[in-house]
Amino acid sequence: MSLRILPLFVVFLLIIGVPFLLRPAGGSSVPGKGVPRLIIITPHVTQISAEFGPAFEAWHQRTYGSPVSVDWRGPLGTSEIIKLLQSQYIAAINNGAIDPMGKCKPGTIDYDIVFGGGSFDHGRLKAGEGVSTKEVIDGKVVSRNLSMSVPAGFPQAKLDEWFGKNEIGSALLYDPEQYWIGNALSGFGIVFNRELLSRIGLKDPTSFEDLTNPKLQGLVALADPRQSGSISTAFDAVLSNYGWEKGWRLLREMCANARYFTNSSTKPPIDISLGEGAIGLAIDFYGRSQAQAIAKPGEDPAHVRVGYIDPKGTASIDADPISIMRGGPNPEIARRFVEFVLSIEGQALWNFHVQSDKSPVLDGVRLGPQHYELRRMPIRRIMYEKYWNYLIDQVNPYELASTVKPAGWRSAIGIMMGAFAIDNSEEQRSAWRALNEARADSSFPKDVLSRMETAFYAWPMTIAPDGKEIPFTPETFQAVRNAWKGPGVQRRAEIAYARFFQQQYREVVRLFEQARTKVLP
Repeated sequence: MSLRILPLFVVFLLIIGVPFLLRPAGGSSVPGKGVPRLIIITPHVTQISAEFGPAFEAWHQRTYGSPVSVDWRGPLGTSEIIKLLQSQYIAAINNGAIDPMGKCKPGTIDYDIVFGGGSFDHGRLKAGEGVSTKEVIDGKVVSRNLSMSVPAGFPQAKLDEWFGKNEIGSALLYDPEQYWIGNALSGFGIVFNRELLSRIGLKDPTSFEDLTNPKLQGLVALADPRQSGSISTAFDAVLSNYGWEKGWRLLREMCANARYFTNSSTKPPIDISLGEGAIGLAIDFYGRSQAQAIAKPGEDPAHVRVGYIDPKGTASIDADPISIMRGGPNPEIARRFVEFVLSIEGQALWNFHVQSDKSPVLDGVRLGPQHYELRRMPIRRIMYEKYWNYLIDQVNPYELASTVKPAGWRSAIGIMMGAFAIDNSEEQRSAWRALNEARADSSFPKDVLSRMETAFYAWPMTIAPDGKEIPFTPETFQAVRNAWKGPGVQRRAEIAYARFFQQQYREVVRLFEQARTKVLP
């Protein structure tokens, strides 16, 4: 092979190898001849697939008397999973494999199950976001969205046995039509480095407001909500619980303290444990797992260098669902996987210690994971009522969850935060430093400080299709959101917003510097 061709050959190998690299190292099994295969696509880390795959195969053999193999695809981000599925469904509709009413044969789509991700994204699967069929009725073309997921079809009595009341705080545990079924609970809280906080004179955090302390400038690790659905859920919880005015103020100050905005929600806990940040937002099991990873044997969790908390009463607790896919290869085995995950045996995998002589035994089966302690919250209430002493994390999410319903402002988070923080990070930090210096100086002119405050927290106008300006308020938010619709419109608005915030931050710095040099007009 010539040296000129070699680089192209390497690239080719990388391209065909990517799907295999995306598979978890553990969890997938090689099916025997005639053994049905369950194909699961997931955003979950490999440790989860490594525990749930073999456990389900063993449970299926005992319960149904026949073998099954599990083939895991991922981990992929939930947004990437939805895009992949959208492309498959659109292709199947276009080639006639799925008819206008959604009927199709098993195996039309490559995947049986989407396992994991928040209820918001599984709601997108149910809504058929980006996927539609067309049908001619009375001479008119009728277009309708096609759900990518299908109802699981369990009897209500079984759902009642698993879940009891279908609620946690203000959220649901499962979709009432069973397009998605929760199997674990995700909290969105605060991960922190005790040593760094102590060094700058701060105690362990107790609320989201603690991330706005000026002492934390350059020390807050955050994920980009445009890239991470989980962190969007956390920011949405802040907005909904604190209200429009205070909620947006908290988010802006939190961002002003940011060290960076990463595209991976797994990065902040790791960086905080390494001292690359003092505090940040994280999914509960990422925070707890990182704390466990650096703890010394037998060390009291209250003294471990890394800590995690769900702020009580304002924490967003969300179901982590399973969706069964329309046209998947094995719909019956997919239902059985849901059944397993919601059994006591399946629920014990989430938060029990690795199996030992001390592990409880149920129907001759020792409960708990084989290799990895997953540090996630089970969804079934019975795990907190009957198995409390076996849980690694002595936390009851049903007591922590906020009862405040989402305010419906989530769609603004990525757009506005991108403009006022991520795309203007340096300008925002400079303005924030100037504002806090002015606040700390009792001799600083109060009228100038007031003008700086107004500039720092100002919001841009949005141009409606008719040319009118719309203020950014809770009362006008629907109109603002409608104004973002249309090809290229949202992107143009984002650019205009970013320029507005840049000008405002520069004005804050200008006012501060002029006041300091006593040259204000």
